[in-house]
Amino acid sequence: MSQESRTVGVGLISVGWMGKLHSRAYQTVPYAYPELGLTTKLVIAADTAPDRVDYARDVLGFAEGTTDYHDVLNHPDVDVVSICAPNFLHAEIGIAAAKAGKHFWIEKPVGRGYEETAAVQEAAVEAGVVTSIGYNYRHAPAVEHARKLIADGRLGRITNVRAVFFSGYASEPNGALSWRFDRKLAGTGVLADLFSHATDLCQYVVGPIAEVTALTSTVYTQRPKLAMGSGTHFAVIENGEMGEVENEDYAAALVRFGPSARGAGAVGTIESSRVAVGPECGYQIEVYGTEGSLKWDFERMNELKVCLGRNNDEQGYTTVNASPRHGDYAHFQPGPGNSMGFDDLKVIEAKKFLVAVTGGVQENSNIHDAASAAAIVSAAEASSLSGQWQKIEEIHGTTAARA
Repeated sequence: MSQESRTVGVGLISVGWMGKLHSRAYQTVPYAYPELGLTTKLVIAADTAPDRVDYARDVLGFAEGTTDYHDVLNHPDVDVVSICAPNFLHAEIGIAAAKAGKHFWIEKPVGRGYEETAAVQEAAVEAGVVTSIGYNYRHAPAVEHARKLIADGRLGRITNVRAVFFSGYASEPNGALSWRFDRKLAGTGVLADLFSHATDLCQYVVGPIAEVTALTSTVYTQRPKLAMGSGTHFAVIENGEMGEVENEDYAAALVRFGPSARGAGAVGTIESSRVAVGPECGYQIEVYGTEGSLKWDFERMNELKVCLGRNNDEQGYTTVNASPRHGDYAHFQPGPGNSMGFDDLKVIEAKKFLVAVTGGVQENSNIHDAASAAAIVSAAEASSLSGQWQKIEEIHGTTAARA
């Protein structure tokens, strides 16, 4: 990739929903951020399903397609690789991408536990490649505004934090026993899937988590079996042969933030469920301080509820609309009240990744963030088994908020 041309060659591994979203995000970056002078070229896409390979070429616009992901990593015109395969392949492909010298944007969880994630981290660091992780929610302009309010001390000393990520994607008891419920394929359940997002957001706006104690439960211990590759966990199977669910549906944790956090010594709760009836993407964070507090809910992602000052005349929360003054909002909408959506957050994520790849400021989430989240997930699972608090060693190089 020549700095003069600033054209980035893109390779894609797995052409599912997320792979399609990555592809659209790359293509949107030049339109949303023309001032960067960046363009992207969709070079080659890989998927084990030939019809998806055809879709990548015929619809998404990739010049080439293949059923072997190694062809993507070995292609001389590929500068960056998006890894959107199922979770159990992430570590294998991430390590291979690093060894091939390819910068990569990978969806979370990077590994089926801390050890796998740390192995990818080691490979990426050794190869000197730029990495980005699919923690897309942190890019919401309202979240960026919340982070700035905390950094500027507007909430005073942070005392406690509450984060919740509830979803109902597995609330149907006859929902198929997909790979997500298989420990060998997915590792942990809701801990890796949703809880890790919540830990990332807490660390991004408040700072590193130093200790955790947790409990977990499996609400539906059996589900109808599904042949690999024949459907997803959204499939409903009536009167099917039942198989065992091997990981947790629900997790709750108490956490304590470390001395380097903006909320040094603050405490908090993190709670996640994949079987909740009602919330579809009920992802919320609340941060409380001695001079104020704030609340954000992804289902109303363009709003931030803020209360500043203990003795102000307007008691209670003010609803702040995301606006061109917050985060990257101005690149998508001209004024408050024009809502951004989920896909826009992936465009911001792609932009941050490409800027870092081309030598610009590194504001992208990275492999160290993934390792930190994995360490917390592993500690939470260990605590759920032992009933004891677990200390978490701080990982350097993350984008966590710091004092």
